[in-house]
Amino acid sequence: MGKPELVEEAGHRGIGLRVMKGKQVASTSTSDLSDAGIDRAVKDAIELAELAQEDPFAGPADPKLLTDPSKAPDLELYDPAGGTLDAASAIKIATAGEAAALGFDPRITNSDGATFGRTAGGVALVLSSGFRAVYRGSYQSLSVVPVAEDDGGKKRRGYHWTAKRHLAELDPADEVGREAARRTLRKLGARTVPTCEVPVVFDPDAARSILGLLAGCAMGSSIWRKSSYLIGRENTPVASDLVTITDDPLLPRAPGSRRSTARASRAARTCSSRRRPQDVPLRQLLRAQAVAREHGQRLARRLGRRRREHVEPDPLTGRRHAGGHHQGHQARLYVTEMMGFGFNAVTGDFSRGASGLWIENGELTFPVSEVTISLNVDELWKRVDAVGNDLDLRTSTASPTFRVSKMTIAGGVAAEGT
Repeated sequence: MGKPELVEEAGHRGIGLRVMKGKQVASTSTSDLSDAGIDRAVKDAIELAELAQEDPFAGPADPKLLTDPSKAPDLELYDPAGGTLDAASAIKIATAGEAAALGFDPRITNSDGATFGRTAGGVALVLSSGFRAVYRGSYQSLSVVPVAEDDGGKKRRGYHWTAKRHLAELDPADEVGREAARRTLRKLGARTVPTCEVPVVFDPDAARSILGLLAGCAMGSSIWRKSSYLIGRENTPVASDLVTITDDPLLPRAPGSRRSTARASRAARTCSSRRRPQDVPLRQLLRAQAVAREHGQRLARRLGRRRREHVEPDPLTGRRHAGGHHQGHQARLYVTEMMGFGFNAVTGDFSRGASGLWIENGELTFPVSEVTISLNVDELWKRVDAVGNDLDLRTSTASPTFRVSKMTIAGGVAAEGT
């Protein structure tokens, strides 16, 4: 409500060490960068390696896959203007976003706040093979969450946000605030719909969430642990012919881009190309190096230190879908938010709470809430029959709007007029 509520600044330094002694491997990490702290981390890593069970598939990265730092492209991942932004400037941006939302319409009566965040950091990567590299990155975002009061005293919250690696590329704060207000107001009068099977359209934020489920199941570690519905599915169809999933870590200024991986392997673009119509084969599962060796396959290059204790593949970085629009006039649900965690990675079963807008004859008619959408994810991707052109790389996982030809919607008793 126009007053700063929290100003927070935090810094972190740490070192992760992965050692190999023959076929025994261990990792340690510490935030104590004193000589004594580093010495302790080294001793711990060696001791743990001596206690570790031998892994016949362990070993350093193939030298042929290593990045040459001098030839790595400049992806413009760091912006000094954002990385050094002070608290006063951040408060000014957040205040402008919230003020624009509150002033948009008298029905916007409250606010869950506007938040501006920025992060900047650097990584130094050193291998015993002689590889040396340093890179920096920055990222900043603004979100605005207005509140409107609905009939019966219900509070309706909407939101909008912008995020980029470079500060100047953020959407203007007042535009973010006004769009957040519009999205809040369109929730007023939300109702449920009767249980039915209709097409479902996912907006980019909801679509990104669905894409993340597929990415997690395609991870090599998920296959190895037999915790994925994609086990044994390489070179088999996993989506409709309108879907192309691209893993591109070399997009300039993109949130998921990087010049090299955690083990210095070259970053490269891969794509799930189609061999024949109606098929999107799962060509390449993302595999950690040991998993790739165990399965007799070439190492997927994108390996990320997701946690300091482990080295494992990053999820897909520049994911996108490409395809054309499909027009139709039947009723459908436009999903803008999902709630809950109803997904079984082993079976692919998917069921989550959802809210959004109802579409009739191509027009948004009324807001919908308190419904559940469900369909096996494997079938969901195969039923994608329309893909938008509104891809926005605000995060490392990105998707445009897409439509699923039919899903089950579980709702309440039909309201009059529906």
